[in-house]
Amino acid sequence: MPPLPPSLAAVFQAALGGGAKRERTQVQLVQAAVRVFAERGVPAATVQEVAQVAGVTAGTFYNHFRTKDELLARVALVLADSLSHAINGSYAQVKDGAERMAIGQRRYVWLAAQSPQWALLLLDVLAARPSEFEAIQGYVLADLRLGLKQKRFKVASEAAALDAIAGTCTFAMRRVALGLAPANHDIATATTVLRALGMAQDEAAAVARRPLPELGTGST
Repeated sequence: MPPLPPSLAAVFQAALGGGAKRERTQVQLVQAAVRVFAERGVPAATVQEVAQVAGVTAGTFYNHFRTKDELLARVALVLADSLSHAINGSYAQVKDGAERMAIGQRRYVWLAAQSPQWALLLLDVLAARPSEFEAIQGYVLADLRLGLKQKRFKVASEAAALDAIAGTCTFAMRRVALGLAPANHDIATATTVLRALGMAQDEAAAVARRPLPELGTGST
């Protein structure tokens, strides 16, 4: 599986932790699971395959995770939390809720363009463990509420707005990762989300086209 972009790889590795022997073994298992899930798909992957790739026995696996689902939860949490933390951190100094929303949308679509397999893995893992989506949704909700407070957005309800944001972004990520999207799909996706949140077309398009803040070395 190709590596993550350098700007995200360091965050992902830090989120894995590691130190004591038990923690190092857990890191090995999570890294192995990422490979197996990406190559075989989450439903088809087995505990035995993960253990083999990690270089440990199935018994060792069960000393750390009771089930494949428990391992999947760990993978989902690390992926979602590390990516959302890195993306959110890149626009921490941006004060406009609408621009923050656009940057977040574009960065996830950017991930799908830069690392299609990682993006598809993230989508598949979150589909299997939707409760872990909260790690990402918390950042989105904060930006939504900021935009509402600033009178940039107008929505029928927060829940409906979150559904529109998540649905648009995840479908766009999958389309890009599969090579089915036209050029500048990240900008079009961000514009569509801002329009769904009540912004006028011209203003939404202008905000969506603003330069992206850096996400680390070589990411823009």
